This record gives sequence, structure tokens and C-alpha cells, in this order.
Amino acid sequence: MLVEAARICACFWMSGPNFGLYHRMPDGDMLKTIFAPGLDQFPGSKQYWEKRYIAGETSGDGSCGQLGAFKAEILNAFVKQNDIHSIIEFRCDDGHQLSLAEYPKYIGLDVSRKAMELCRERFRDDRSESFFLYDPEAFADQHGIFTAEPALSLDVIFHLVEDHIYQLHMQHLFAAAERYVTVYSSNVDRRQTAHERHRQFSTWVDTNMMGWTLQEKIPSKFPYDEKSGAGSLSDVFI
Repeated sequence: MLVEAARICACFWMSGPNFGLYHRMPDGDMLKTIFAPGLDQFPGSKQYWEKRYIAGETSGDGSCGQLGAFKAEILNAFVKQNDIHSIIEFRCDDGHQLSLAEYPKYIGLDVSRKAMELCRERFRDDRSESFFLYDPEAFADQHGIFTAEPALSLDVIFHLVEDHIYQLHMQHLFAAAERYVTVYSSNVDRRQTAHERHRQFSTWVDTNMMGWTLQEKIPSKFPYDEKSGAGSLSDVFI
């Protein structure tokens, strides 16, 4: 956890040489849009996720199965142990990770309109959750309306390929945190491949958020296996 304030989970993902989105055409054929390492076809992080959700894709393996359960175990315990009453999450995706959560009061923000539709439908009977469409380039919360005890950023940072969007995300994330910040991401600098760009975000925190410190590192319960592609390169930093 970044302290004063924060619990950090670092998660490292490998990506293949090409990434494709499949769309079913009216005649039944499948059209595949390839995003290659040249990145000349990559539409940008916001457009990428909107197209992905419209195509019926999910937020990915990080929110499902053992990886999603691993995060939920950490976060649910953290909420209980620290008597948390309110949570805000920047980029809540399609809500699958949230479905595993045990939060008293929750605000979810995302850049994808389709993701917000999915979340509203999934949690339509749960009055403890609220969802808002988020435009980082237009977002200005001078009155502290969008704040909570912890501010969450889960599987987000390494998906922010644009430098200015990454900077805005970090600024908004820490500004929204009343007590804690929770980050689940890789923490290493690597060149962009497809829709990912890994960043050593701890350097940004050290430079821009004086007083926040890293306390503990917890090894991943499911280490990444290069042969099978199973597991994750995740570690938890507290």
C-alpha cells in the first residue's frame, strides 16, 4: 500500500506480437482487426476499449478466474480491516471485478460508454453502486465531488499508452483519494506493444506525491508460466 495512503498491487502481463478484435459481419463472416507492434492501426486507449466492449469482448483475464479472485481477496480484506465505507475506481471496465467485491459504497468511472451500459445493467438492483462516464481530458473536480477513502486503479496503468492520458489518470486518482490509493499494475518501463505500455509508475509517485511510501511486497500467488502462458507476473506491493 502506498502510505499515507495506499495499497498497491503490481501486475505484469505479457502480450503477443499481434492483438486482434473479431467482429461478426452481416453475412456471418468474421472480420479481424489487427493491432500490430507497428501501432499504425491502434486507435488509442479510449477507442480500443469502446470497440472491444461493443464487439462483445470482456475486460480480460485479469478480472476473471483465479486472477480476479486474487484481487478480490486482497481488496475485500483491506476494506474490512481498515473500516472502509466508500470506494471510487477510475476505469471500472465492464464490472466483472466489481461483481467479486464486497464494498459498502462504490463509485465507478470509465471512458467507455458501452462499459457504463454493462455496469448499469449488471448492478441495476444494487443501490450501493453508482457509475459515471469519465473523460480524463475534460474531468475537473475542483469541489471534491468524486472522492472516497480509497481510490482504485486496477489493471489500468499499463493500458494507458498515451503519455498525457497516463499523467491525467495518476493526477485524478490521487486527488480523489481521502485515505488510500490502490493500484494494480505492472511497475516496469517497457516499449508499447499492441494495446499495452508498461510503466514504472512508482517513479511518478515518488516525484509527484511526496509522503507516500511503499511498505511491503507480497509475491504473486499465481506466477506467470512462459511455456503455458498461464498465471500472472503479478506481485503485491504494500
